[in-house]
Amino acid sequence: MVDIAGANLPQGEFFDVICESQHCLPDAVQILTQCTVGNRWLKIVDTSRYALTFYNKYTGDGIRVYLDAKKLQEWPAIRAWFLKEIPKKDQESQQILDEFRRAGTSIYSTAKTTVKPSYITSPGKKRSSIGLCPSCGEAYRTDLGETCPVCQGKSPYL
Repeated sequence: MVDIAGANLPQGEFFDVICESQHCLPDAVQILTQCTVGNRWLKIVDTSRYALTFYNKYTGDGIRVYLDAKKLQEWPAIRAWFLKEIPKKDQESQQILDEFRRAGTSIYSTAKTTVKPSYITSPGKKRSSIGLCPSCGEAYRTDLGETCPVCQGKSPYL
């Protein structure tokens, strides 16, 4: 999917990525590109669809690549895996991998798209400043409030 997107993009431009699933796809993008969750070039927008979009980080113009369920008639093992038609314990991993190899790019579709402005990186956008929380003394991004999120009651811990 990453290769398909790359082949459909203009050379020499800077791209960000949106993964529409939080499972598996973000890992592949982070391994195969410089786009990561950490540098914010990879965003996960969990629509639960098996798709990703590479888009120009300034204009939002991009290409969406998705596994097209309509193209899985010839690939029963992929279809059963993708649509969870057979319990995982009963699936033949080797058969699924073999079908993926033979299917190649034939099971994917693409669509030109434009990403909403709220997902686009503003040119020259400065990162927020870092300060020490007046309540707990730990460093945090000051754009998140007068105190750190934990002291605002947003702790993930009991």
